[in-house]
Amino acid sequence: MMVDHLIAFATNHYLISGAFVILLALLIATELNKGGKSLSTGELTALVNRDEAVVIDVRPKKDYATGHIVGSLNFPQDKVMSRTSELEKYKPKTLIIVDAAGQHAGHIASELLKAGFTAAKLSGGVSSWRGDNLPLVK
Repeated sequence: MMVDHLIAFATNHYLISGAFVILLALLIATELNKGGKSLSTGELTALVNRDEAVVIDVRPKKDYATGHIVGSLNFPQDKVMSRTSELEKYKPKTLIIVDAAGQHAGHIASELLKAGFTAAKLSGGVSSWRGDNLPLVK
């Protein structure tokens, strides 16, 4: 019943419906591009292996201590921007931001991009790393 009303509305107001679809697509595209590039676990591994990137884990210290990506640095998310001076030595490399599930990494990567760093985020965070059966160290 509700679908019938929606179809009737879209048919009768095709210009409004079309504009809505276009705006929705633009919003999705903008949100996906926030915070720089979104990397897969394979892309992250390749960049780190070529010494072109540094992994910045923005989870709280206790979560980082339970398991993190080998060689990653822990900068809890509420302290990243106040500690950018510590990241200066990594400016020639891509900073890959990793969080628990990818929900905060984009915002932090965006802030680092504004501060002049090259930044990207791991799509899906540590959850996707685990999901791909990749190792975490304690």
